[in-house]
Amino acid sequence: MKIVCDKSLLTSGIGISLRAIPSKSTMQILSFIAIVAEDNKVRLVSNNLELGIETELDANVIEGGKICVEARMFSEIVKKLPNNEITMEVNDDTNSDSGIKNRTMLIKSGKVKFEIAVMSTDEFVFLPNFSGDENIEISHYDLKNIINQTEFSISDNENTKVMTGELFEIKGNNLRMVALDGNRIAIRNHNLVKEYKDVRAIIPGKTLRELSKIISDDIEKRVIIYFSDNHVTFKFDNTTVLSRLIDGNYYNVDKMLTDTHNLKVTVNKAEMLETVDRSLLLRRESDKKPIIFDIYDDHINFSMKTSVGSMNEDIDVTKTGDDLKIGFNPKFMIDALKNIDSEEIDFYFINPKSPCFIRDESKSYIYLILPINF
Repeated sequence: MKIVCDKSLLTSGIGISLRAIPSKSTMQILSFIAIVAEDNKVRLVSNNLELGIETELDANVIEGGKICVEARMFSEIVKKLPNNEITMEVNDDTNSDSGIKNRTMLIKSGKVKFEIAVMSTDEFVFLPNFSGDENIEISHYDLKNIINQTEFSISDNENTKVMTGELFEIKGNNLRMVALDGNRIAIRNHNLVKEYKDVRAIIPGKTLRELSKIISDDIEKRVIIYFSDNHVTFKFDNTTVLSRLIDGNYYNVDKMLTDTHNLKVTVNKAEMLETVDRSLLLRRESDKKPIIFDIYDDHINFSMKTSVGSMNEDIDVTKTGDDLKIGFNPKFMIDALKNIDSEEIDFYFINPKSPCFIRDESKSYIYLILPINF
């Protein structure tokens, strides 16, 4: 194999591939990227058996072939090469004493040369080729936003596997994504450009987080999504991301939602976010102290008292309904506020023991946060 390629293209491709390289693994091959060169294209493939990524870039392929290279070392070498043009050539040498064939790759850029050991692709697991019955289209911008506005509510508790993923649900032209961790729920609804067959699948949170880092925020670019029985595939630009689905039944969140409320409060998002964020100055990791919302007249009084000190602050609001005093984990509240684009936000309350709902009139987003006793 011998190829010549542009450094910026190669660096970008390796960066995408690294998203599927585990930080630790008992299987050596999982820490390798497969390089496949043919027809003036180079494919970089990484696969940790849960998440697989394949990305393609243009190159001058002088001699085709395929090999595996240790991902992180390869990435660091390429990033530190001086010139934009990189030549990579694989050579086979046989040790005269042992008779063992050694395969190496020569990497050249300007006056710099590296020679590193590489492996054959015999043990590497390439991504399977399959397509679903129907492709789902969504823009990079919309998919990225939906993931970012829900993923913070995904649980990291592996004992409840379904909660480590997000529910991906399509009915007609509505896409709904749901994440919950036992203390809060994040829901985003999005109208697609056309109607599709019903879909209900649980996509791992790790997959969605890595996908969000790879796709752009371009509203014109499209992501094509399709499902098989056990996998979901995302195709965009010159990249394919394939992930296993989580097996199991997701919670029926509709049973947890209600339009009933005794109090509605409309607040300025920026003002409330700054106030709640300031409360974290007094809260240590070991603290479970809530921030107290004392809602009366046209005000919310925010207060917190910890071993470090106390804070107290008022903001003006528009209030309809009963007075209420209720406590929340401030971090959970901040996560929700940061991911809402509106200047003003509506909060709905029932009583001090019931969840708070944050939603817009069209219910394009819904956040549910459980209160904390104080």
